[in-house]
Amino acid sequence: MTFAAVLFDLDGTLIDTERATIVAATRAFAAQGITVDPDFFHDFVGVDDATSGPRIAARFPALDMAVFIADWKRATARQQETEGIPLKPGAAELLRRVTLPVAIVTSSTREQAERKLRVTGLAARFAVVVTCDDVTRTKPAPDPYLTGAARLGVDPAECLVFEDSETGARAGTAAGCFVVQVPDVLPTRGEHARIVAPSLLDGARAAGLPGF
Repeated sequence: MTFAAVLFDLDGTLIDTERATIVAATRAFAAQGITVDPDFFHDFVGVDDATSGPRIAARFPALDMAVFIADWKRATARQQETEGIPLKPGAAELLRRVTLPVAIVTSSTREQAERKLRVTGLAARFAVVVTCDDVTRTKPAPDPYLTGAARLGVDPAECLVFEDSETGARAGTAAGCFVVQVPDVLPTRGEHARIVAPSLLDGARAAGLPGF
């Protein structure tokens, strides 16, 4: 297949943030005397804050959500700024070798995405960054990937998507893109991806991306 552009999810795909985010959330719960099994967060991988917030509130009605969200965001931002954010294996090489137009399509907010891209040094690589602030319907709806393709001026059917989560893979497939899924925190059966790969570089080769 001939591709016209490559669309990348951010968290868990290009950058290794999911585990640190879970740690920060666990600490925010603990500040209010609530102990949470880390597996609880698996349902929120790839999900935007506006969707995950009500689910957390429903599960823990005694939780002060405003305080929890503030603590979670503050701890996450502090950790990212002081400790940095590791890239996923192969991410730097993949971005260096890709010659097609590229975009970020993330469930993060604009502020969160810009901070992560700045901290990792990836900001200059992406002129197009689609966040949850740019769409009415977030992943798993196709809107984020349709928006990314439109901003690059390409047909979604000619876009190669790299994702880690089921939510993101569903969004890319619903948009008509060719999805390569590289699982991060959770395993996958690959129901929403054309290719499931153990790494980004393996995925690029399997998809036949030019230069790989």
